[in-house]
Amino acid sequence: MSEAPHIPVLLDEVLVALSIGPDETHVDATFGAGGYTRAMLAAGATVIAFDRDPDAIAAGRALEAAEDRLRLVHADFSGLESALDGPVDGVVMDIGVSSMQLDQADRGFSFQSDGPLDMRMAQVGMSAADFVNEADEEAIANVLYQYGDEKKSRRVARAIVAARPITRTAELAHVVRRALGYKPHDKKDPSTRSFQAIRIHVNRELDELAAGLLAAERALKPGGRLVVVTFHSLEDRMVKRFLRDRSGSAPTGSRHAPMIVDGPAPSFERVGRGVKAGDDELARNPRARSATLRTARRTAAPAWTEGFGI
Repeated sequence: MSEAPHIPVLLDEVLVALSIGPDETHVDATFGAGGYTRAMLAAGATVIAFDRDPDAIAAGRALEAAEDRLRLVHADFSGLESALDGPVDGVVMDIGVSSMQLDQADRGFSFQSDGPLDMRMAQVGMSAADFVNEADEEAIANVLYQYGDEKKSRRVARAIVAARPITRTAELAHVVRRALGYKPHDKKDPSTRSFQAIRIHVNRELDELAAGLLAAERALKPGGRLVVVTFHSLEDRMVKRFLRDRSGSAPTGSRHAPMIVDGPAPSFERVGRGVKAGDDELARNPRARSATLRTARRTAAPAWTEGFGI
């Protein structure tokens, strides 16, 4: 069971979607513990792997030294183009927090073990403690509602402000639980929503995802494959909307809103529907329960010049 948190989610499905051929170059946009990268190397790909977490890059240096077809890049995946020598055959993104980060109490991502309230993937910039101790009540409530779907966000925000300073994960979890009337026998810990929301905000995860999708669109060669694994509905909706729009599958209008026929040619062809983990994988790796995989194939059309918002 100690290995379970580090099992790459939907690995077989990712490899099928990437369809790695001889002499191809692929991007692992979220290196993490290197599970996808190892499998891609074993399939014969040259891999350029990105991670903004210096711990992940440091842990992967031994693999990089042993594999002449691997290059690690310490950077946000939104800037992947600057590290590429040319178009690539595939890009895979595993969005959100990694199991390694969750497992390390001193990184402050989880309330399962007490640690400093940090949550920074890149280990620089504003921490979770900075946010909860310095932001005003309205800003905290908005983050909890928008990124955590916390229906009682104002109540929680008010409790956080009243309890400041908060410097430990256990302290924040206690404040949230008390504000929401949590009881030990309740099925789900309500602080999960607040921790998710604050983490997404601190790391600008949705901004990074939006920019990363645009970067992948520009980096993929015609026929290149984009594979994205998401873990909650905010991410999945963004990916789904991006692929819908870029594949020309947006709603066609009605008599009240006529169809717009002008516009750029589709830059992607969607490949199938979202894929979820099967029972066998769920038994091995419970983290896969919330994962959704979406795949698209790059067309020969130019990348769109329009941006893509959240």
